[in-house]
Amino acid sequence: MAKEHYFDISAKLDMMEMKNAIEQAKKEVSTRFDFKGIMVEIELNEKAKVLNLSSSSDSKIDALKDIVISKMIKRGLSPKSLDEVKTEGISGGNVKVVYRIVDSIEKDEAKKIVKAIKDAKLKVTPSIQGDEIRVSGKKIDDLQGVIALVKQMEDLKAPLTFGNFK
Repeated sequence: MAKEHYFDISAKLDMMEMKNAIEQAKKEVSTRFDFKGIMVEIELNEKAKVLNLSSSSDSKIDALKDIVISKMIKRGLSPKSLDEVKTEGISGGNVKVVYRIVDSIEKDEAKKIVKAIKDAKLKVTPSIQGDEIRVSGKKIDDLQGVIALVKQMEDLKAPLTFGNFK
């Protein structure tokens, strides 16, 4: 009898790497001349899974976001991990942008992934297990086909990771 192989699709985010990326972004901002003398704040709230960026203008916020995203990419984190929630004006004419940190696959998105896998007619069995999707099958080639298929799905919001391949 053939052995059953499987892997998990999840959207887990390494919070330690995220904290390191934020610290590196803060260091870069402190040395850049275009941020000298203006209010700049990068704040990560791990429990609420929220990132706040504050500065004097929208263009400075965009520059801050670019710095944070470049540091995330260097640490192997997906920019899809940040989902903009709201932009608001704060005291002194400054601007604050709140980002939600995405580290799980939403139910609707999980169902969409499972449907796409089933529609591909590969000999695999996808199943939703909490905030992960487990895909099992007899042939490793079929599982690799599923990974390629899911990576091609462009309309997904979650930063997907593939792990636990056995």
